[in-house]
Amino acid sequence: MPRIDVAITHPDRVLFPADGITKGDLVDYYCQVADVMLPHLRDRPLTLQRFPRGIDESGFVQQDFADSMPAWMSSAEVAKEGGSVVHPVAHRPEALAWLANQNCITLHAWQSRRDRLDRPDRLVFDFDPSGNDFAVVRATARATADVLADLGLATYVQTTGSRGLHVVVPLRADADFDAVRQFARDVADIVVADDPAHRTLEARKSKRGERVYLDIMRNAYAQTAVAPYSVRARPGAPVATPLEWDELDGRGMRPDRFTLRDVPKRLAGQGDPWTDMRRHARSLTGPLQRLAKRRA
Repeated sequence: MPRIDVAITHPDRVLFPADGITKGDLVDYYCQVADVMLPHLRDRPLTLQRFPRGIDESGFVQQDFADSMPAWMSSAEVAKEGGSVVHPVAHRPEALAWLANQNCITLHAWQSRRDRLDRPDRLVFDFDPSGNDFAVVRATARATADVLADLGLATYVQTTGSRGLHVVVPLRADADFDAVRQFARDVADIVVADDPAHRTLEARKSKRGERVYLDIMRNAYAQTAVAPYSVRARPGAPVATPLEWDELDGRGMRPDRFTLRDVPKRLAGQGDPWTDMRRHARSLTGPLQRLAKRRA
């Protein structure tokens, strides 16, 4: 497709003061990773975190871009009570550049695509630590992946760029959100029951203690999860980074291990660990039957 020129305004504006990272750096990063990132975003409505004055000042979350998107930008119009919301959809590198120019640091994506908004094609487990023991988070993610593998599903892992991990399961989009979320809840019940001293489904932070929270609520209509390769609005500009499973126990691995400055080099050296994800999408029909037998 013909290239579109995106005017970048105030490229020297500092968005990460402690690191000297500018808007221009953010635009450059998203352009560098676009070819890898865009397949994970294709046709997904986006919600953006914007920080016009940088991360040391208050930012805001924006979903509706109906009045501001350029004509060439792809979108998804989602009905709501009394009207609709027009979410941006990133379908080409210039879309990522345009969003970065709007000081959109972090991209959050739906689990479904605009042609079937009510049918998720991925399931997300979000592992949120209560303390600083990343080993417990890793162990919980692996335990969840083991249960899912026993049920016949492929699993992929990424750092969140914040404090935890995501385990993502590609699906064939043949079940609605309620069914997918209940399946996730039933799997999480098994994982928690195996080590209740370190794992919990308790949503209230005050009741979690030091346990890892298995958040399955990303699997609901209109809910989002941080997009793969998205920058987080935190010091150092950490990036939500897909991993190979054997990297998870690597020396120095942390949820904020990879940053805007090193992810492009990482991708150039080893590629995207999630590149084959869509080929491994499975129906939930068989896994649901196997799960029912396991729980009987």
